[in-house]
Amino acid sequence: MTRNMGTIDRALRIVAGVVLLGLGAFGPLGWWGLVGLVPLATGLLGNCPAYSLLGISTCPS
Repeated sequence: MTRNMGTIDRALRIVAGVVLLGLGAFGPLGWWGLVGLVPLATGLLGNCPAYSLLGISTCPS
């Protein structure tokens, strides 16, 4: 897998994923908080399948 996400994009996804998981665990989202696994995983891996399909890359290199 080649990286197609830049640093800011990755950081925002990681933060959003952690927030969603936290809201699911301790807040009103309940099981819907597991949706936070998707942005967390893509942020940690640096590869977004949707970006690959659309030919988008926010990676500077």
